[in-house]
Order: sequence, then structure tokens, then C-alpha cells
Amino acid sequence: MIRHLTSTAIVTLGFAAAATAEPAALEASSDWNHELTAYAFLPTSSQGTSVVAGQSVPIDLDLSDALDLLDFAVSGRYEGWKGDFGLVVDFNYLSLSADNSLPGPAGGSTSVDIEQYWVGFLGAYRVASGTIEGSNRRYSFDVQGGARYNHLKQEAKISGPGPGMKLGGTATWWEPVVGARAVWEINDRWTGAILADAGGFGVNDSELQWSATLGFDYKINDASSLKLGVRYYSIDYNGSLSDDDFGYDVTQVGPFIGYSHSF
Repeated sequence: MIRHLTSTAIVTLGFAAAATAEPAALEASSDWNHELTAYAFLPTSSQGTSVVAGQSVPIDLDLSDALDLLDFAVSGRYEGWKGDFGLVVDFNYLSLSADNSLPGPAGGSTSVDIEQYWVGFLGAYRVASGTIEGSNRRYSFDVQGGARYNHLKQEAKISGPGPGMKLGGTATWWEPVVGARAVWEINDRWTGAILADAGGFGVNDSELQWSATLGFDYKINDASSLKLGVRYYSIDYNGSLSDDDFGYDVTQVGPFIGYSHSF
């Protein structure tokens, strides 16, 4: 039961990934340029360790293990630029459940409820921009910094002939985030981007969250584009709840895909 609970929680984190090939970051205009993106990160591998109610469980998952339990998922990103200054807001929400479908002690049953979301608020500054030597293709390099609010619920309710019980609960925390990104035009349709970011740094039991992403943006028309790429993500959180230790230390890798609208 604990393995099933923590496995679904780990995949929760997999949908909280940023689409990173952002052409709005290339625009050095005195007017605001905005971009809205809906996206999903699909980790093909999730490995590490999770702790619920003081019990440590090794994690080794593929994507199909968790999709059967998915209730709802939504992820979005806003990015706006004016001159060399930018604003970024990321939002991610995911809910998974297994209602009375897992065996419990003494012939009882277990329900698992997973809810995870986070929202990040970052400022960005373009430190370099121009055109690639020998071509008219633009490039830019920006740095980002801000804060992220995290909410993670991992809860199992066990029912049976005897008294019921509940394991796990909810952890919430704020953490600082910093990042850097390079964006460049490949041709009239394609843009590439490399992003690295890190957060936590021991604040509020979040030891470290970091990621590295290679992304590409395909321009459909003047207002819309398709984003795709590959991402590596790692998180190490070690906290506690009333029923003992609560944490996870996991790495994930896989593709992401998104759709953007610019205005």
C-alpha cells in the first residue's frame, strides 16, 4: 500500500515542468510582449526514494504506472517582456486517486488521494542579445529569480473490520528559485532553448530542486506555436508530519510538449 501511495505521488511531480523554448524572450521591444503556454511533462523514468509516515520506499516507475490513476492535470505558464525585463508565472496542478481499490489489513481496503500543485513567481533580466555571427538569426541570454509555493498531499485512508487509520497528509512550503536560459533562432519556423534552474537550497526542508531542459519552439503562425523537448528533473525534500517523516528524493527524465499563444 505504501509503495502504491508513494509511486503515485512521485508521478505528481512529473507534470510540474516548464515549457522553455520561449520566443517572447527574444523580443526587445518598448511594448509588452506576452505569451501563454499550456504544457505537460511526461517522465518516461522516475527513480529515487519516497518517505511516508516514516517508511522509506524505493521508486522505479515508468509513465504507464501512474496514468491509470490520473484524475485531472493542468499546467500553464505566463511570460511577459518589456525591453530587457521579464515576468514569469508558472502554475501546475495534478490530482490522482485510487478509491477503495487497494487491499488493506484484515481484509479491509485502502483509498489513496494525491493532490499536488505549485505556483512560481519570477523576475527575468536579459543580460545579452543580438544576432548570430554570419546570419541574421537572433539570440538572447537571460537570468531569472524569484519564489515558488509548493503544496503536496499524500494521504492513504485504511478501512476494515477494526478502527480505520490515515497515513501521510499535506506539506506546503515556499522556496527560492534561480535560473538561466539561452534562446536562439534556428530558422524562420524553429527556435531552440537551453534552460537550467535550481530552488530550495535547504529552505523549509527543501534541500534542492533543479532541472536541465533542451526545448524547441515551432512557429505555427504569428500568434501560436508548438513546444517540445526533453527535460531532466531532480527534487530532494525532507520534512515531517504528525505521523513521522515525510519526504521524497527523486529524479525524472522524459519529453515535454506544449502549445503557446502570443499577444
